[in-house]
Amino acid sequence: MSDRTRSDGEGFLDAADEALRGAYDPPMSLASYVDRVLENPTAAASGAGYVLAAVESFGTREVHERGETLDRYRFFDDPANDGEHAVLGNTRALNGFVDDLRAAATGRGGDETIVWVDGPTATGKSEFKRCLINGLRAFSKTDAGRRYTVEWNVTGAGAGVGGGGGAGAASLSYGDGGDAGEWYRSPVQSHPLSVFPAGVRESIADAVGGDAYPIAADVELDPFSREAYDHLESACRERGRRDLFSAITDRDHLRVTSYVVDVGQGVGVLHAEDDGTPKERLVGSWMGGMLRELDSRGRKNPQAFSYDGVLSQGNGVATVVEDASQHADLLRRLLNVPDERRVKLDKGIGMDLDTQLIVISNPDLDAELDRHAERGDADPLKALKRRLSKHEFRYLTNRRLEARLLRREIAGATAVEGAGDADDATVGAGAIAGGDSGDDAAGARADPGAAPLSIEVRESDGAAVEREIAPHAVGAAALYAVVTRLDADDSPGDLDLIETAELYETGEVRRGDDAVTVDDVTLAAGDGRNGIPVTYARDAVADLLATTADRSHPDLPVEHVVTPTDVLDAMADGLADAPVFSRAEAAEFEGRRGPVAERVRERQREDVIDAILAEETVSTETVAEYVEHVYAWDEDDPTDRERADEAPDPLAMKVFETETLGRFDESDYRGTDPTRDVERFRRERVIRGLTRYAWRNRGEEFSVDDVDLAEVPELKAVIDANDLEDVKRRFPDLDPAAWADPPTDTETERVKAETVERLRERGYSRASAELTSRAVMVDVREEWPDVDAGRAGDEGPDDADRNGGGDPWD
Repeated sequence: MSDRTRSDGEGFLDAADEALRGAYDPPMSLASYVDRVLENPTAAASGAGYVLAAVESFGTREVHERGETLDRYRFFDDPANDGEHAVLGNTRALNGFVDDLRAAATGRGGDETIVWVDGPTATGKSEFKRCLINGLRAFSKTDAGRRYTVEWNVTGAGAGVGGGGGAGAASLSYGDGGDAGEWYRSPVQSHPLSVFPAGVRESIADAVGGDAYPIAADVELDPFSREAYDHLESACRERGRRDLFSAITDRDHLRVTSYVVDVGQGVGVLHAEDDGTPKERLVGSWMGGMLRELDSRGRKNPQAFSYDGVLSQGNGVATVVEDASQHADLLRRLLNVPDERRVKLDKGIGMDLDTQLIVISNPDLDAELDRHAERGDADPLKALKRRLSKHEFRYLTNRRLEARLLRREIAGATAVEGAGDADDATVGAGAIAGGDSGDDAAGARADPGAAPLSIEVRESDGAAVEREIAPHAVGAAALYAVVTRLDADDSPGDLDLIETAELYETGEVRRGDDAVTVDDVTLAAGDGRNGIPVTYARDAVADLLATTADRSHPDLPVEHVVTPTDVLDAMADGLADAPVFSRAEAAEFEGRRGPVAERVRERQREDVIDAILAEETVSTETVAEYVEHVYAWDEDDPTDRERADEAPDPLAMKVFETETLGRFDESDYRGTDPTRDVERFRRERVIRGLTRYAWRNRGEEFSVDDVDLAEVPELKAVIDANDLEDVKRRFPDLDPAAWADPPTDTETERVKAETVERLRERGYSRASAELTSRAVMVDVREEWPDVDAGRAGDEGPDDADRNGGGDPWD
């Protein structure tokens, strides 16, 4: 084991050294800094430009939200923190935020903009703030993202600037070869370029050129640094120096140093609970004791200022006002910041600012801003509202994203799909709304709502107990939350709420052989503004984890399993007593439980029937051969197999379609010639499905021959169309009524054992497999006599009490 990986004190010290190594540049001269800027202009970018550079540095990825394909900045996936504070969804709002940054950075009129992130509670606004800070911190530790400020040679108390003693009093050492003394950093992260005279700064900006990240060439030194500069200038003049600027900025008196951007150092954050006068909250306060000690020369000395206000801390990068409605009195005072880029510490003492202003609020800020709206042009807040650029965060309407968010809330699963390594959830089963099933870890990553979770819970006696959140339980909670966020009165087309949720997740809804896509409907404008927040679902699941279910089994810990029914019941039952919902909302949301439970029951049935019929699943080779024949039939060309002169085999296709798929019967053919329905199926479900999948997954080296046919959604839906009729035909002696306790040496006992084992291979525990298969068999028992009447998926009572893996023990 190397020193760096040793698990002892020295090893951890080495690890800490490694973590800090490379995060900072050694202090440099002002000339060296200018060379750095000419090489890498980001080193002197404006506040908005620096934030933009940080966002763009992580690149983009493609996402699908509300049925649309969007480019999403990976920065908002919190890659610097393994996705812990990723902003899930709301990509359009985030892209709008980046557009504001770009306009402000390039000076296209957007430099007066105050970015406003608005939305109801638990929509990701706080995660946005944390993600922003994490990303800026990480970017500033890279070579490309170094952020710089100036330090001055200060010896502490004594004669010099300010005269008197006391902490923070500045006496400067300016003698040749003298004691270097102490170094005091600019208290507000002033840009090193601000040391130069205005004309020289403009010349540097011209030399840099370009407008990708314009440099901050129009800001002056902060008052503290100006005090030091003036003292050095006075001393150097008295000594008769002709190279005055070089003397002032000599390496013994001034140096440029890098810093890691963080809260209080480049990022200012004003919290809801922060108090004080407006000036104290914005820029800081005077310290009376130091004022008395320092020689103010007829005015207040800037060295006696605290510089702990939010604008002082955020100078150079970004300023965030959290819960802005709690600081409404400050918003009007912020107007001059984007306009004049300057604030006052006191009469005669001002400070230039370069910071990107961001305010975050719940919808109550709207009411605060509209207090005087009836006064029209005389509205005192009109100028503020003109400068606010609003970006609305909404509740997620994508079940998959909501499930990922819920997993993070419950168990700290931090990964973001498509943004790096996926979370370590165990294997998933089928999707709740339009996803795919899986039988390995990739299945869990593909559908976080279907995958189970294992949580260790400490009971009242101190013992740790493993609790399982069964497959589909997270997805059930996510789907329930999503459907409460949809406007039932303005559903797109004639889609119901479940179909609308599927449309938002996948971009289309299948109806037999037809598909409804987002291009075919008008999406509701109000979706996502109201509904059940993720925190409510999280708390419902947390309460279930803290209690033991009222059920038992002689061999399995079924009381430690949280089923989808448990989750849906807990969420629905708590609505009336939750203060966050009105009575009307509680009643409406409770009524939406039934369709969700029915969808969950369908997915559980698919899992169980697929497990029962696993050995009957069609092989990929058989499917590939069928697809090959279908393509050749459509093109009227020979197949591309070993015997290139072999024509499409109409009998092979007919046998596959009638016997393997069970899709058609003899009446659908004229001999071996397909009727119109069969032709339509081949072209629209098989050929078009494969073509669509190939197009979505295309790449420079993509070939249709590389497609895993079992992963093509349209083909998979056909291949996996196992149903109750297939079970009855394959296992005629199976008795669903005896599933709970099957007699020895019966077909029911054998099928159940094999089914439970296959469910375990797909992510279920023995306990959750027992619960789920029993619940499904309760339904099957009622439908069993009518199996031959038609497809099981088109039948079955709508009994919410049995939906979603309930307890068949009662």
